[in-house]
Amino acid sequence: MSKWRYCNTKDDVKSYLYLEIIPKFSDNVTLNFNNNNTMTEPITPTVSPTVPPHIEQSTPPKPPKSKRKKPRRSQEDIMANVFLKATFKPVKKAMMMAYLLDIASVLVLVGQACVLVWLFDGWLTSFVQDVPLPDRVTGSGLLFNLGLLFGCLAVRIAIGYGRDVLLSQAGLTVAKSVRQRLFVKLGELGQARRDFGADGALASKIIDEPDHLVGYARFHVQKMTAVTTPLILAGCVAFYSATSALVLLLTAPLVPIFMAFIGIATARKSREQMDALAQLGGRFLDWIRGVNTLSRLGAVDIAVSDIANSSEHYRKRTMDVLKIAFLNSAVLEFLSALSIALVAVYLGFGLMGILPWGRGQVLTGYGTALFILLLVPEFYAPLRRLGAEYHVKGQAVACAKAIAPMLNFKAKTGGDVAVNLTSPPAFHLNNITAFGDDGRVRLSPISLTFDAGKRTALMGASGVGKSTILQILLGFGDFAGDVVIHADGRAVRYDELDMNILRTQLGYLSQTTPLLPISIADNLRLAKPSATDDELVQVLNDVALWDIISQLPDGINTVLAERGGGLSGGQGRRLAIAQLLLQNAKVWLLDEPTEHLDSETAEKIKALLSRVSVGKTVIWVTHDGAGIDFDVVHDLTTLHEQKQQKAVQHG
Repeated sequence: MSKWRYCNTKDDVKSYLYLEIIPKFSDNVTLNFNNNNTMTEPITPTVSPTVPPHIEQSTPPKPPKSKRKKPRRSQEDIMANVFLKATFKPVKKAMMMAYLLDIASVLVLVGQACVLVWLFDGWLTSFVQDVPLPDRVTGSGLLFNLGLLFGCLAVRIAIGYGRDVLLSQAGLTVAKSVRQRLFVKLGELGQARRDFGADGALASKIIDEPDHLVGYARFHVQKMTAVTTPLILAGCVAFYSATSALVLLLTAPLVPIFMAFIGIATARKSREQMDALAQLGGRFLDWIRGVNTLSRLGAVDIAVSDIANSSEHYRKRTMDVLKIAFLNSAVLEFLSALSIALVAVYLGFGLMGILPWGRGQVLTGYGTALFILLLVPEFYAPLRRLGAEYHVKGQAVACAKAIAPMLNFKAKTGGDVAVNLTSPPAFHLNNITAFGDDGRVRLSPISLTFDAGKRTALMGASGVGKSTILQILLGFGDFAGDVVIHADGRAVRYDELDMNILRTQLGYLSQTTPLLPISIADNLRLAKPSATDDELVQVLNDVALWDIISQLPDGINTVLAERGGGLSGGQGRRLAIAQLLLQNAKVWLLDEPTEHLDSETAEKIKALLSRVSVGKTVIWVTHDGAGIDFDVVHDLTTLHEQKQQKAVQHG
């Protein structure tokens, strides 16, 4: 237990749990934290009766059973197909053009077969009947027909290339569009994104899963081609041999029937593969975040082993999908080869005159038999390609089931009233109650007013709801009650506002500095894309950061490492304040901006914020208001105690 003294934050405790407590005990572990992520009570493990008697035993309550029924698989498939249809609608013209190219390729193929038969029929007739070669296979006639033959081949290659380019571009366009929509939706969801998975799983869902949609365009076109092409070729075959065409039409349904069985397994295995990938991404991110703790505890090997196990799990799920794909292709090749053999045997017997219904008669000529044999493999080729693409469809459906709920989720965006803040506004919260992700009350009913152009402090004990109020003002979270903004001489309720427009006019500074691994200039331009270099230098001067950044080799073009690496905590916080200044918002929402900083740096940041926030509506969450000249102070702990006293007095 000596390693416990190194655990100072929630991340440290989580890593300690995974490495020390959970392997020893089989049940739950209870922890309590304050709002600073520091532990307020020691670990109390809940263990089975086989543990030593000095450890307290308790039975954890069973979680309530969810009343929500899982949707039927068929309904999920229907919704996924509806999503795919709507998603690929913008590239419908490209897919239709690719389909028409496929039809053109079939027609050219028939012409190519006719030319080839025309040549070989002349040679075969001359050889069998012992007559001179016709003009079409000698001299200029031969050269013309060969040129026509190779011309048809070149046209088919060009058509195939154009088709592949169209479908690839269509698929990539859709994947890019879906990925952009997911990024936008992530911004709209705010804290509600937790309902759709941990950060690692969400990163996998946004970055990796849209790529599974790329091949769906090929499948969609191939599905249409697999119907049209066999019908065209069967009609050409029937013109010369109805029996051969009948054999083709009777064996063709075996392919889609088999694909229907394969498709069910493919969709299920693809979903398992995507879940394994999301799990791998989430676990990898968690271990990376706790790598410092792992190093202190000497437990890096455990993390490596866990990542290796997750990687092996993902490898197995991927191999399951590939096994089905290869099995599907092998069976389809067998069915098509068997069907081609049946037609070839029938034509051979017909040429030999030993068919029962035509004994002694040659029912098909050499040219006719050759023409049919050239078309029969092409009859099954679209069906085989459809089978090869069918696992792509399964992956696309699984992807749609994963991302459609997130894209279809209706985040709170309010109404359609747009507010343009030309002056600092005021806010009024009337009888607000906030709820957590589990439906429990996080903030009991409270009413507050934040005056325009005033600096207001939100103080109180940890967990009393200070940060929750900022999230409500940003339009995030689940809450009941009315929030009203008073701006430009009118009062508008939040449920009437277009929150996406309002959020762009609210400056927000959290406890951590969200800097990206891009250059300092690009980080600043996230707040104002049109900012010039002179404006960036000016704002860096305002936050007393230019003297430091100007000494860097690349100046404002210096690229930061992840999470603002390359700058100290105080420098990173100053850079975030510079973003606020560039945004020029009339409202600043500050969520303990000096948290996790040493006392000297914290005092400098407080002085800087006090200086640059003059004239704005500032709502500042803090535990310690010392060193800041607030106009109004709301102590939420005191407000709650007063409400409880009133409730007791009124019995």
